[in-house]
This record gives sequence, structure tokens and C-alpha cells, in this order.
Amino acid sequence: MNILITGGAGFIGAALTEILSSKGYNITILDNMSKQIHGEKYLTSSLYARVSKIAKIIHGSVTNYDDLKLALKSVDVVVHLAAETGTGQSMYEIEKYVNVNVQGTATLLNILANEKHTVCKIIVASSRAIYGEGRYIGSDGFVFPIGRDEYQLSNGDFECKCPVTNDHVTLTSTDENSIIHPTSIYGITKQSQEELVLVAGEALGIASFALRYQNVYGPGQSLSNPYTGILSIFSTLLLNGKDINIFEDGKESRDFIYIDDAVDATVKCIESDLKGSHALNVGSGKAIDVLNVAKLLKKSYGSTGKLNITGNYRVGDIRHNYADISKIQKLLGFQPKVSFEVGLAHFTEWVKGEELDSSMFDGSIEEMKEKGMFK
Repeated sequence: MNILITGGAGFIGAALTEILSSKGYNITILDNMSKQIHGEKYLTSSLYARVSKIAKIIHGSVTNYDDLKLALKSVDVVVHLAAETGTGQSMYEIEKYVNVNVQGTATLLNILANEKHTVCKIIVASSRAIYGEGRYIGSDGFVFPIGRDEYQLSNGDFECKCPVTNDHVTLTSTDENSIIHPTSIYGITKQSQEELVLVAGEALGIASFALRYQNVYGPGQSLSNPYTGILSIFSTLLLNGKDINIFEDGKESRDFIYIDDAVDATVKCIESDLKGSHALNVGSGKAIDVLNVAKLLKKSYGSTGKLNITGNYRVGDIRHNYADISKIQKLLGFQPKVSFEVGLAHFTEWVKGEELDSSMFDGSIEEMKEKGMFK
């Protein structure tokens, strides 16, 4: 089988490429080698080194028709991972996020609709960000809170409320039938990506999957990108002897899924005989609060850095979200194998062996302040 992975030199892409290559598949990677991920010289990037000898590399962009057409030659399966990522950054780099994420996907599908090709399956990386605040339980059943407003956040009231009664609601897992109402530009672009792929795939007779990844983490994650991955951001700060300023009250939570499990879910889609279109959550099915994450990292590194609860917040951030994974368990037999405690131990051991640059996180916060996106 010939497989194209757009963004294949990134975090998930590199891990996926290694597994697929070991299984005997022929891999082509189309990647723009973003400086935000690979640094100034991608040829010295550890992620690039992992894939350069086991895949055909095309240095190009998903926004370029000719690059995509070349990459799609003789391809059976497309795994579309290429995207700009970062909730906060998306709120002011709007044109870039829409151009890469939405227009890039449209260009890919335009080729499949109008050119001769051999593609029989496409898998797109969607995101938990499409759900916004996710699913809760209120007095009358399931509730889907809208984004928290600035008045509420500025008064230190961070928890979600029922949009009708303004009453307290209780967090529960978010399934694929939950209301989709993203609260960030990034989330909107991921929603657009998956809907484009699922609708076009159905029309073109191409099996299509939208994998709604939760927070993927593990060895190989970028330690220099200040816009994504709180494990990397916190690790870089702690190991540089800096304090961690935790947003809101630290009780905001996320679903963390280890990289090996995320890759396993993706491989199961590639090797599945399922036809039609499918949107699937990919997560651990458990919520872990940010303060607990910071405490575990601080302990693992033996850091003297302080954990400061600031009450600050970013426009577009959600409060909670964790996945109901029963659908992917039923359809593909997927089951996460790595607990957060074990995965975090693997991650921190890897980080300790890496060369760390100074954290660029403070600079990203200043940038967001200037744009009015950090309060």
C-alpha cells in the first residue's frame, strides 16, 4: 500500500511514519518543514531525521496544487495531518490558519474530484476543539454550554453554566453526536476540514475518516513551539529554572492521549475495511486538570520552579473536554493502552535527554496580550 502523509514530518506524522514503514508500507511525506516545529534548519530537526530515510520526502505545501498533485501520484491512502495548530495563535493569525487548514484541504479534495487518482481512503486530523466546551449534564439532561464570556472570566468565574438557566452543570464525556460549536478560529478550521473531507469522500466514493484527536503527547513533541502542548511548555519552563504561571484557577482539564495510542487509532483506520464516512473521537476517555499535570512534572524534574495560579485567561480557551471513545472502540476495537502516569514518565525521561532552548512561551504571551487575546 502506498500512503501519503501530509505533515508527515511533524509530531504525530513522524511516529505514524515509523510504524507504517515497519509494517512494510510505502510512505510519501508532503511537509513544509515549518520553523515553528522544526526550527530554523529543518535538516537538523530530530523529527525530520526520524523520517528522512524511511519515507519519500516532498518539501512543499498543501496550499500548492502542483505539490499536492505530485505527492498524490500512485497513492492508495491519504492521511491529512498538515495544519496550523494552536488555539491562542489562531485568534489573530486568522488568514494563515484558514488558508492552510481550510484552503489546503479544499485543494487536496479538488484534485481528487477532478484529476485521475488511485486514492481509496482519506483520513483527516480533526480535533476536540470542534466541540468547544463539550458536553455536560444539567437538571433536564445533556447541556452544551456556549463559550464563557469575558465578564464571567474577568470575575474569576471559570466554570461553564447552562446557556438557558445559567445554573451549574456537571462535566461528562463528549461523544460524536454532541453539538459542534468551536470557540476558537482553530476549532472552526478543524470543523471545516473534517466536514469537507467527510462530505467529499462520500460523494467521491472514497472511504473517509475524521479523527477528533484529544491532547496528544509523548516523546518527539516539539519543545520549542510555544503555542501548543502544555506538557512541552511546562517542561521547558521548569527545566530552565522558571516558574509556571497557570491560567484560570488550574482546575481546567483536558484529555491526554499518549502518542503510541493516537498512532494505533490511526493505523486501525488505515487498515480497516469500513466504507463510507466516519467521525471518531481519539482520546483516553479521562479528564486530568492542568494543576495536577504541573505538579507531576515539577516532581518528575525535581524542579524548584513555583506553580503560580494567576487567574489570567486566553480568549478562545475552553474549560473542560474529555472524550467518549465508545464509538471507536466498537467500530475499530481501539483501546488506549498507556495510562497518563506511564506516558508522562516516558515523556519526562525523553525530555531529560534533549537539548532545551530557552522558552519562547513568555514571548507568545506578550504577543497575545498585544492582540487583546490574553487577559
